[in-house]
Amino acid sequence: MQTRQLGREGPDVSAIGIGAMSFAGFYGETTEAEAHSLLDTAVELGVNHLDTSNVYGMGKSESIIGSYIAQRGGNPFVIATKAGITRDPASGERYFDNSPAHLEEELDKSLSRLGVECVDLFYVHRREAARPIEEVAETLAMLVRKGKTRFVGLSEVAPSTLRRAVAVHPIAAVQSEYSLSTRAPELGLVQECERQGTALVAFSPVGRALLTDRPPTPERIASSAFLSGNPRFVAPNYAANIAASAALRTLAAEAGTSAAALAIAWLLAKSPSVIPIPGTRNPAHLRELVAGANMQLSDAELTRIEDALPVGWAHGDRYTTAQWVGPERYC
Repeated sequence: MQTRQLGREGPDVSAIGIGAMSFAGFYGETTEAEAHSLLDTAVELGVNHLDTSNVYGMGKSESIIGSYIAQRGGNPFVIATKAGITRDPASGERYFDNSPAHLEEELDKSLSRLGVECVDLFYVHRREAARPIEEVAETLAMLVRKGKTRFVGLSEVAPSTLRRAVAVHPIAAVQSEYSLSTRAPELGLVQECERQGTALVAFSPVGRALLTDRPPTPERIASSAFLSGNPRFVAPNYAANIAASAALRTLAAEAGTSAAALAIAWLLAKSPSVIPIPGTRNPAHLRELVAGANMQLSDAELTRIEDALPVGWAHGDRYTTAQWVGPERYC
């Protein structure tokens, strides 16, 4: 397994990690035993970077990772978790809280569920727009000083936000959606991460399975609260995206590999700062993704991929209007 550094001063991690939102049933029901089997496969393949959050299943994802660590008698992973998204208890409406009290309280709960004294990386999951990012960076620095996290990160932020935060405290990682179907990070975020020595942790690197040999079926989409309303998976965009992404599946078949592997290999070739964190519940699918992390694409192969799926090929936005509340738009 190739490795990449999680920030300028952070640990080396596997070139791809695992996004553990899938452990909480986001893309379909799964059991603790199934998640543990996937983690066993990850250890076997040398995948040691796990990304979770306090809101994934309201702690379920973290608890599953914690039970795995407890049952195996040790922690083989570099663990990242996140906080900052919460809900009003009266109205149930989602909002963002980056206050020191909230972030520390939620991190303490995450540490308890994970069964560890310190996480390797703690992100602000969504920025609270009214609170200066410099104040948030000071809070993150405080959590490092207290020994509750080794490194800190931000999620779904603009390049300008990263620059301001780094002026206060080193930011090891910025998390953003990045794939052949979502290229916005190339308009400033990739470049800023490279300048700052910050890892760009790319979630949904295979386009929520659109960039695989098994794209979501209408039945699977209908069963998912997220996909059933997502612009790229509703008519007429869904059919158009299935047709367009077929070009990647054709290239992969010609190369004797999977579309998912090719999508991961392409993403890793875009910048040495990029670390994809695909989410999966299936050990066989994880092996496909790891195969992509071990591929080296030539310039000619990269050109063929981008000719097949040029910038802007995807039909529909990556989020609905409601889902766009929180992520920072910068271009």
